[in-house]
Amino acid sequence: MSSDIRLKAAAHRRAMWVTALVFATAIGTGLLVTDCGGRGNNNHANGASTSGASPAGSNGNEPVLAAQTVAAAAALTPVPTPIYGVTVDDISELPAIIESLQRLSRKPTARIVFDETVGPAYYRKAAIAMSQVSYLMGEILDSAYVRRISVNGYLNRTTRYLDSMGDIVHIWEVGNEVNGEWLGTTSSVVAKISGAYDLVKARGKVTALTLYYNEECWSRRANEMFTWAQANIPARMKQGLDYVLISYYEEDCNDLRPDWPTVFAKLAAMFPNSKIGFGEVGTSDPARKAETLQRYYTMKIDQPNYIGGHFWWYYREDMVPWTLPLWSVLNTVIQSP
Repeated sequence: MSSDIRLKAAAHRRAMWVTALVFATAIGTGLLVTDCGGRGNNNHANGASTSGASPAGSNGNEPVLAAQTVAAAAALTPVPTPIYGVTVDDISELPAIIESLQRLSRKPTARIVFDETVGPAYYRKAAIAMSQVSYLMGEILDSAYVRRISVNGYLNRTTRYLDSMGDIVHIWEVGNEVNGEWLGTTSSVVAKISGAYDLVKARGKVTALTLYYNEECWSRRANEMFTWAQANIPARMKQGLDYVLISYYEEDCNDLRPDWPTVFAKLAAMFPNSKIGFGEVGTSDPARKAETLQRYYTMKIDQPNYIGGHFWWYYREDMVPWTLPLWSVLNTVIQSP
């Protein structure tokens, strides 16, 4: 997404500062072990129960400690394919987010956008809670803010988040929309993403990189997705990235509907050892949301390493609470074989 559009889309995240006390209160009242009813994730892969309250007279820290233990174990479990991804760019109203995720018919992977003004301590308890009902992908920094931070700042940020949530997050997105023309100088972008990649790999964690698809809608040809990736992504990353994903917004690119089988075939050739898929999709047009969501989440790509993903950018506003109409659209499409 272009910088201007993304800044507008991200504006509502500022609400997290207003709701921080509400969030802290919710965390402190046993949210981490709540069962929201309906179709819960306790029927999914890792089988961790999320129901029950603290026994009378028990230590008030026990639910949190138990949740941390479950989360640490879950973090060692590879995310299964296909990936049913959603993006959570604002963790306020956390109980509603948890219920929305938990009620989905398939266990999702929730991609948490770590806000540029917030440290990891703000997210840890929310991430623990979310890890009980979803797999987690952590976006170290959104592309709109990459140019505002130095290389050392980006790497220090990566280290702090790894220190805080290395036991919770399943997949680490070391760079977002990295070929975007708004991220700053190419040399600084490469230093940031390659340095973050090395830090994550050094800890034995799973890495993801998100590219920005911009066929015929770039301003500088050097930033065309495949051109930029071929010229600038280091060889060790081309061979070693666990996931290489594509961000695409049709409204950013003249409403183009690309030939996705050809695009992903080319991506698979460039990153032969990586799982491939969509790292971000969406539309800001309410009239187009349902159709766009259905079309992308049901897309079939005949590549052995294709994992789906998608990670609808507007999940927090479109599908929380779960009673919103688009939640039902998503829940229906992810049930398709």
